[in-house]
Amino acid sequence: MTLEIRLAHAFPDFGLDVDLTLPGGLTCLFGRSGSGKTSIVNAVAGLLRPDQARIMLDGAALHDLPPHKREVGYVFQDARLFPHLTVAENLTYGPRVRRHPPVGLDRIIALLDIGGLLDRRPGTLSGGERQRVAIGRALLSRPRLLLMDEPLAALDEARKAEILPYIEALRDETGLPILYVSHSVPEVARLATTIVLVEAGRIAAVGPAAQILSDPGTAALLGLRDAGAVLTARIDAHEADGLTRLQTAAGPLWLPHVAGPVGRPLRVRIAAQDVILSRHRPKGLSALNILPARIAALHEGQGPGVLVRLDLGGEFLLARVTRRSAQMLELQPGLSVHAVLKSVSVAQSDVGGRPAPDSA
Repeated sequence: MTLEIRLAHAFPDFGLDVDLTLPGGLTCLFGRSGSGKTSIVNAVAGLLRPDQARIMLDGAALHDLPPHKREVGYVFQDARLFPHLTVAENLTYGPRVRRHPPVGLDRIIALLDIGGLLDRRPGTLSGGERQRVAIGRALLSRPRLLLMDEPLAALDEARKAEILPYIEALRDETGLPILYVSHSVPEVARLATTIVLVEAGRIAAVGPAAQILSDPGTAALLGLRDAGAVLTARIDAHEADGLTRLQTAAGPLWLPHVAGPVGRPLRVRIAAQDVILSRHRPKGLSALNILPARIAALHEGQGPGVLVRLDLGGEFLLARVTRRSAQMLELQPGLSVHAVLKSVSVAQSDVGGRPAPDSA
């Protein structure tokens, strides 16, 4: 799948100027509130008619079509279910209106685990359950592209944790391209195969998720507090003491119990502020995770901090240290160091399924 988006539009407070060519998989549009993310998605959906637009999906022009003929599904921040209809009736509303059979209904019900909700009405569902039904309804419209505008923003942390695995399954198992709006770095790190950074209506950076997240130059756009990178890993063993041993490009990584069978591929987000650097392999530490690395780049910010990009053998981490520490350790590109990480510093919400190989 290739999605081309060329947009120009003048709003009262800023101008939208976008030129993007996106691959398949799950693409996250990330940026501050008011940066233009939702405007881009609405233009693709046909809900916004820009001053200038060229939107092509696999060579087919969408920009001249009315919204109902664009073959896109849309999941909003609020589920927007019909309150007087049951879950089953909400799911099949689109096919009934179009007088089409609900193709793939059983598969979608199983994928989203909503079989037990079919006879209930939206008012009796939790926020996470309503969003799963909304996703199912969008999928049953048989879209060629799925748009999701901050679908987790209105949910508390427990409901987000509940629904994230279903979005991962949607990304990995359906092959449906997804354009996903978010302003949550942990959410983006867990879900995205491609990241687009949007700032004041323009594209500040675009690339594979691992590349964008580990680039010190994009950290300011993502937010220094949330700066961090993702490692791909697989479950190697579940230890008797409650830890799970993961295998990464740099060696073993121990985390508090991670659900899943041995061999399951994962992606793990590690915050830059949780990584400590040492010139030599340290001894006598309580931290279990000590990964050999080579410094790929250093990036000094406006304040007292330095972001260090670490090469772990083809994959990258970020470490955030003070300028004083960087000078004391004489850090420089090419230097061999050890990255130290406490097992308990990685939150369960930062561990998720890895994207399918053909969508990375």
